[in-house]
Amino acid sequence: MITLITGSLILSVLHALIPNHWLPVLAISKKENWTLRQTTSVTFIAGLAHALSTVLIGVIIGIIGVSLSSTVENFTHYVAPGVLIGIGLFYIYQHHRHKHFHLHANPVINAKSKVIITLAIAMFFSPCFEIEAYFLLAGTKGWWMILLIAILYTVVTVSGMVLWVRLTYKGLVKLNWHALEHNAGIITGITLLLTGIVSFFIH
Repeated sequence: MITLITGSLILSVLHALIPNHWLPVLAISKKENWTLRQTTSVTFIAGLAHALSTVLIGVIIGIIGVSLSSTVENFTHYVAPGVLIGIGLFYIYQHHRHKHFHLHANPVINAKSKVIITLAIAMFFSPCFEIEAYFLLAGTKGWWMILLIAILYTVVTVSGMVLWVRLTYKGLVKLNWHALEHNAGIITGITLLLTGIVSFFIH
């Protein structure tokens, strides 16, 4: 249980840090001369839309985990952790093959209302699938774990996006975002891989 929560937390934090989740908002904000308050509001809406679609898919996958764990004992002990390991290896492979993480669209819009709608739609239809394996494993623990992962992911993702936009807007944080995004795939893969391995031994 601790392994699942820790892995989900690490992945959620990494997810919030990925520049292509919030950098488009900041770029449009600077171009349109938005205030910090306006930029924060748009980031919150876009982040919430993104987290919502990801969680909705996660709950569906979690339901599968619930049904399988109640009928197939081996699923809880071997298949679910195996899925985490498999997806982790896939992310590591993708990192070395393509040298980048997943990207979201950066819409070019003029009016603020259109920006909000377009960003929200773009983020809603761009769910992040790396966390979904954790929902599958959470389903083997019960509904309360699915709910916990959903809340954890949503809160960390949205608050993290808002925090980074505010700090970057004020010029308080100057990091090599390209390097972070470049290595995000392998960090995600390793996190999934380790969680799966530990889950084999801790049920």
